[in-house]
Amino acid sequence: MVERSNGRGNADGTTEPQWFVIHTYSGYENKVKQNLEHRIDSMEMKDQIFRVIVPTEEEIEIKNGQRRTVQKKVFPGYVLVQMILTDDSWYVVRNTPGVTGFVGLGTRPTPLEEAEVKSILKQMEEEAPKVRVNYQVGQAVKITDGPFTDFEGVVDAIDQEKGKVRVLVSFFGRETPVELDFLQVIRLVD
Repeated sequence: MVERSNGRGNADGTTEPQWFVIHTYSGYENKVKQNLEHRIDSMEMKDQIFRVIVPTEEEIEIKNGQRRTVQKKVFPGYVLVQMILTDDSWYVVRNTPGVTGFVGLGTRPTPLEEAEVKSILKQMEEEAPKVRVNYQVGQAVKITDGPFTDFEGVVDAIDQEKGKVRVLVSFFGRETPVELDFLQVIRLVD
């Protein structure tokens, strides 16, 4: 069991809210968030449990040549909870449907370091979505757009920051590097 405290303080004696990580069934993160928020309201725990976050980031996915933005979970199977750890708050979170337990040493929940929390929240707030590519260096790809349409080549380098891929294309008997946008190539099925 968790190290118990009296009254409204954390198990370590502090009364400041801290961030904890709870483990959930994979794919149930949003449902757990919804269930926990409902329990916080119905069990009047707003003074002990403050925020519930499923860390996500925007990602551009390319399917069938179409670009679309999707929300991708940064830590599948985990939810962050900002709370003051007490007997009551620990009970409410632990017994929420879909929660399998707290992350921590032994059976005692371990709070996240402030720097870790800031890093996760900053990652969620970044404005530019990342492009998800389904190919890697050394894989064969086909160019689908631009002057080299229908040429095939091998991925030589991927630049996530710029959204570019360098492909070695063979024409006139020699390999030539061509820099393309992520959307201009598709992976060839092996």
